[in-house]
Amino acid sequence: MKTMSVRDALNTAMDEELARDEKVFIIGEEVAQYNGPYKVTKGLWKKYGDKRVIDTPITEAGFCGIAVGAAIAGLKPICEFMTFNFSLQAVDRIINGAAKNFYMSAGTLPVPIVFRGPNGNAKGLGAQHSQCFAAWYMHIPGLKVMSPSTSEDYRGCLKAAVRDPDPCVILESEVLYGMEFPITDQALDQDFVIPIGKAKIEKPGKHITLVTHGQATFYTMKAAETLASEGIEAEVINLRSLRPVDWEAVFKSIGKTHRLMTVELGWPRCCVGSEIVATVMENPVFFQLDSPAVRCTGVDVPMPYSEKIEYECTPKDHHIAEYAKKVCGTKI
Repeated sequence: MKTMSVRDALNTAMDEELARDEKVFIIGEEVAQYNGPYKVTKGLWKKYGDKRVIDTPITEAGFCGIAVGAAIAGLKPICEFMTFNFSLQAVDRIINGAAKNFYMSAGTLPVPIVFRGPNGNAKGLGAQHSQCFAAWYMHIPGLKVMSPSTSEDYRGCLKAAVRDPDPCVILESEVLYGMEFPITDQALDQDFVIPIGKAKIEKPGKHITLVTHGQATFYTMKAAETLASEGIEAEVINLRSLRPVDWEAVFKSIGKTHRLMTVELGWPRCCVGSEIVATVMENPVFFQLDSPAVRCTGVDVPMPYSEKIEYECTPKDHHIAEYAKKVCGTKI
């Protein structure tokens, strides 16, 4: 099977969408002449010019406001944040300007915009550059939120977001940009999209359901391999979409495995896993659980600058495997 890096998956998806629809444009810091801070937009400025790939000053509130206004006027901006930590500078534009506008205009003014960029920790970036915003944006009505994992996810999710009439947030991982994943011919098709709200069973299993997203999927899959070598077959669900969540896939899996653990790299309080566990508790599928539904998350501290300490602040495959074994033994 062919392979493709996450960086190339994003680049080709944007290239194809720029060519497909003249209303699509990219805006952000260093996205044009510098080819993007992570080289995700490499070559697009030379190909499409200043009107389609636009460099901005360092003012997230400014260029995000321009992008939201352009979307209301009928264009389709792809607004890149150098990191979603910097999206806090523009959070009013994202929530009050984009997410609520369709509702507040009684459906007359849609906002077809994509907010994308790296989210969460990378390596040694310090506390103010390492926060995961999955739960933050998942909380907001009016937004669609995606957290892809593989190159196929990134291509399909980005293309779906660009074509969607609502504001979409795509939370990427700097750690995954250079990583290569297998990719099918179907995923390389110019019209390939992943339906927003559709999860993927990355690995079938029968003993425990592991629900994860984004960068955490990589570690969860490695943990599943470790568990399999010890006789525990974990079913791994890659959510891909956080708002909406594919509850049908989650509930169906629990009905098969009777155990649930969520895995994410963000903080434990009010996290993605909190919402999943609470929703499971509130539905009849709760009665199919043979052990408590639990969350495997990052440590509840600001991210340390030291890479060695940072490594221990987010769950890796060995942490996930050990916790899953405890759930299967029901000794929490």
